[in-house]
Amino acid sequence: MSYSDEDLLMISSLQHFMFCERQCALIHLEQIWTDNIFTIQGELLHRRAHSETFEQRPKKKTEFGIPVRSLKYGITGKVDAVEFHTNGNIILVEYKRGSPKIGKEDEVQLCAQALCLEEMKETHIDAGAIYYGKTRRRHQVVFDENLREATVDTINKTRSLLESRKTPPPNYKKNCKRCSLYEYCLPEKMSKKRLNVKTFLKKQLLIEDSNETNA
Repeated sequence: MSYSDEDLLMISSLQHFMFCERQCALIHLEQIWTDNIFTIQGELLHRRAHSETFEQRPKKKTEFGIPVRSLKYGITGKVDAVEFHTNGNIILVEYKRGSPKIGKEDEVQLCAQALCLEEMKETHIDAGAIYYGKTRRRHQVVFDENLREATVDTINKTRSLLESRKTPPPNYKKNCKRCSLYEYCLPEKMSKKRLNVKTFLKKQLLIEDSNETNA
């Protein structure tokens, strides 16, 4: 199957989906976005990365801010940096403000970029790297079969969510307060409200069952 330009998902939506399905829908369906200290720091880091178009060194050339897309997988985005080495190796580099995460959302985002570039360049890319601003170190990412499968699976799940046109209800978690959409989402209040409704309905069912038994 080949997708048209109008059907392409933003690669950033994959990371949003893996972090929180509700966040993904709020951003990409309801078009809600606001910044906090974390998103601003991340944006500044990306701006520094994109301040130059390319850099030439003896054994590699680095190009910055490269737009990519895949009609096969139906995704599009922008790569922070791509290193073209004289030995033929191609390495994608993504810049992040924090430190390596427990989850795989950063790796999936980078792998999705690699799938795009592989299609565009008709080549195979073995690995990439994520530079974390907090640790000031590169984290190597190998694009093995497991990561590729997880990336394609995430693409399909994200597409299904966005095509449903439905925003999932909130599910409060500890990292919710780090989200820039916390004030819009109100996960604590909304989750408690849903819980109260469920409790009320359960009580009503118990009362009805009791009345039927005593009748």
